[in-house]
Amino acid sequence: MARSLHILAIRPLDSHACAREDRHVTQTIQEERKRTAPRVHPAWWVAGVSFLVLIGAAGFRATPGVLIDPLHEEFGWSRGSISFAVSVNLLLYGLTAPFATALMERYGIRRIVSGALLLISAGGGLTVFMTSQWQLVLCWGVLVGLGAGSMALAFAATISGRWFVARRGLVTGVLTAGGAAGNLVFLPLVALLAEGPGWRFASLTVAAAALAVVPLVLWLLRDRPEDVGLTPYGAGEDYVTPPPPPPGAARRALRALREASRTPVFWLLAGTFAICGASTNGLIGTHFVPGAHDHGMAVPVAASLLAVIGVFDLVGTVFSGWLTDRHDARRLLAVYYGLRGISLLFLPLLLEESVHPPMLLFVVFYGLDWVATVPPTIALCREHFGEDAGVVFGWVLASHQLGAAVVSFVAGMIRDTTGSYDLAWTSSGALCVMAALMVMAIRRARVTAVG
Repeated sequence: MARSLHILAIRPLDSHACAREDRHVTQTIQEERKRTAPRVHPAWWVAGVSFLVLIGAAGFRATPGVLIDPLHEEFGWSRGSISFAVSVNLLLYGLTAPFATALMERYGIRRIVSGALLLISAGGGLTVFMTSQWQLVLCWGVLVGLGAGSMALAFAATISGRWFVARRGLVTGVLTAGGAAGNLVFLPLVALLAEGPGWRFASLTVAAAALAVVPLVLWLLRDRPEDVGLTPYGAGEDYVTPPPPPPGAARRALRALREASRTPVFWLLAGTFAICGASTNGLIGTHFVPGAHDHGMAVPVAASLLAVIGVFDLVGTVFSGWLTDRHDARRLLAVYYGLRGISLLFLPLLLEESVHPPMLLFVVFYGLDWVATVPPTIALCREHFGEDAGVVFGWVLASHQLGAAVVSFVAGMIRDTTGSYDLAWTSSGALCVMAALMVMAIRRARVTAVG
């Protein structure tokens, strides 16, 4: 009995000693991390390479809009049939995104992104040998669509979610703006090449640009901060490394869709983002250049205006990310959609042979709003869907591209039928006003809905 009491008496002392030892070990590890941590957190290098990847993906998505008229003139294909290939591109871009996000979780970002860049390069390069419309659909539609979808905006959400705790909204905005920078870099160049050496030379140039990014991805892009012995940028001392993703990437993507689709929030986000895609990638991104050319504007000039939209999109999206960290995402989206709708309603009155001040005002105004919707939409996905937010946003992005695909084809048919894009501009403007009303129906999340 005395021996038992003695053991019970010293156990609390042993427990306290172990706790002190654990605290000492933890403090030592933290001090060692601080001494060995690089001055520039690797998260910023990963974000930089991701930005370049998104530039390349955006350049390929934007190129078909510049090639509609050259392909129409050489092969005699209708604008509607050419727009169909663009629609397939946009649709696959959206449908691939949720599965690509899940595959990145399972197999790593570097493998998926490198493979996607090779697919895009193959699609652009093989275009120069085509002689039939189905080959255009295969190259620009299927190959480029699958590759670009694997580097979609969900990729930006994955990078910002894994590598950043602080400045997450800002980084999301910067990565999203990579699409704007892609337009800025590629569109004027592709337009000049298409007008000069020809559209085949333009396609090969863009294919080579995508191929050139692959070595940078293999060299600098890392899947997680834990791979280099660090925590995400801005993580506190209480940060816990997330568990490895479960097997079955496709099953996870479908499970996330099934659970998210039971909530009205998902359908409101999907519906408004479908309108977002319809009014940007599907309409302006695909048909602004040929629409302006219909009014006598030179193709390189129209492409340069679209590139200027990309410049202001870069500013607007980064600023939107900053605002998303500080304000209600729903109210931001309502403002963005409402302003975009108003600008599209005025567009038919602004298109002329030459560039004039009201058109420049539209370019600036529309550019600031182009992809400003992405940071608050991602924020709402995180707010309502928790750990599955990246995959759920992939499905929301699929609706974005579905809307873009439908309007890309329909706008081409409207042009073939009526001889003008006016009905396409005004209809999309009305849809944006409706999206502004829809987004305010989203309620604030009190607890995580899914995940």
